Amino acid sequence: MHRGTVVVLTLLAGVVVVAGVFAALIYSGSYNIGADVPHTGPIFALLETARTHSIRAHAQYLEVPSDLNSNRRVSSGAAEYGEMCSQCHLAPGMERTEISKGLYPAAPELARGDALSPAEQFWVIKHGIKFTAMPAWGPTHDEDLIWDIVAFVRRLPALHATQYRSFVAQAPEEHANMMHRDPMMRGMPMQKDAK
Repeated sequence: MHRGTVVVLTLLAGVVVVAGVFAALIYSGSYNIGADVPHTGPIFALLETARTHSIRAHAQYLEVPSDLNSNRRVSSGAAEYGEMCSQCHLAPGMERTEISKGLYPAAPELARGDALSPAEQFWVIKHGIKFTAMPAWGPTHDEDLIWDIVAFVRRLPALHATQYRSFVAQAPEEHANMMHRDPMMRGMPMQKDAK
């Protein structure tokens, strides 16, 4: 048999064996998918690589608003972050919550900074990430409001605890109505904060 043919057959046999082992792990149920047990190194690396490249590819053509750094956007995004994001991603001066302690993979603590570009942050907030606790906010929030959240997330690492609380407390009055611009959210009861 020709040497090249042997190499090809050996590679194919290796692929079949690896696929068989992978299938056995999946169908036997022996791979633990519990959130309290970390992935194996190879599985974690595979998921991290897929996530990084997917976000980059899907966000590359998004146009970032020219007023992303405006105080209006940052103030609007602060209220959303305080309500929807802080339980998982925390905030300056905030202790880890019961939710954040139970997440796997752990949600990034955004007050420490984030390596994603504004377009990538927008894409993640709008579409979420499969196999994590990151939901897709696109079905309930319009794109303008999602850009407001991005604006605040980008400002967040520069804030100390008092500044963070001040931003959230001083959110625009119309904040409670922002979600209701989306037709899917119309008719849902609006919640008032207890004072």
